[in-house]
Amino acid sequence: MDDRQVDATLLTILEQLAALEHERWSHWQRYLHSQCQRSADGSLIIPSRLAARWEKQSCTPYSELSEDEKESDREQVRRYLPIIAALLQGEASKQRE
Repeated sequence: MDDRQVDATLLTILEQLAALEHERWSHWQRYLHSQCQRSADGSLIIPSRLAARWEKQSCTPYSELSEDEKESDREQVRRYLPIIAALLQGEASKQRE
């Protein structure tokens, strides 16, 4: 695969992954908003128990997360694997030709 083909492939996978990432982020935002209290001015107030939990998680390296927290992260990554697998399978097919 030459540099142009690599660039084209990366651009394709970039768009697919970006679309999936937006879907993941949108899902998180809907969840976050559903857990918050909306003020009269439209701002959101995160309950203190959730703010403390999410702050702790955001400051914890992956290697130190609980198994449940790690599995939650793995669940998110598994959504990306079909895109990567399709790319790898396509490349393997091209190499066999």
